[in-house]
Amino acid sequence: MSQDYQPLPFHRLDSGASYFRPRQSLPDQVTTDDPALTVMTDLSRVTAYTAELTTPLNKAQETMIKRGVRLLLVRDTDGHIVGLITSRDIEGERPARILAKAGGAWEDLLVADIMTLKPKLEVLLMTEVQNAQVGDIIATLRQVNRQHAMVVDADPDTGMLAVRGIFSLSQIGLQLGLDIDPARHPTTYTDLEQAGIDYPIKIDESLP
Repeated sequence: MSQDYQPLPFHRLDSGASYFRPRQSLPDQVTTDDPALTVMTDLSRVTAYTAELTTPLNKAQETMIKRGVRLLLVRDTDGHIVGLITSRDIEGERPARILAKAGGAWEDLLVADIMTLKPKLEVLLMTEVQNAQVGDIIATLRQVNRQHAMVVDADPDTGMLAVRGIFSLSQIGLQLGLDIDPARHPTTYTDLEQAGIDYPIKIDESLP
């Protein structure tokens, strides 16, 4: 059965036009009793920011500043995650130690030189995160003295585990109502304590 199809008219693209980006809307305010998913960056809904092994360290730092993040996933040419790099890695002592031993300039350093390799990474399971609360995530990060934690889930296309989400202590602090600027310095557990947040465990800064 034939049908008359009508072509649609073309229009000129206005100058200054941008493009749609995937967006996740996290709640502005949470408590430690809220579900953990309310503070998780869900990579099935937002773009993951990444770097490659050969990315210059200063370029990785520029990306973090531009995107307002403090962690980049490191991928190989096949798109597989081989590690991660954080602002703490870049701003810490590791670059200086490498340069003192091997020589060269800071501009010569690559992501591969200071990144945390995959065998050293520990991740959370989405099946367990789904039943957790915000306070549980803070306690988890505190236990290992980290700013971030990755969450893995089964990829619906392959059935293999893939990075699904990221927890950031700075993001959690903002949603808990801390008056902080994550771009200037990482959120500390002392920040949480001084803000008088209803915290589920006793914070002991003497712990390793």
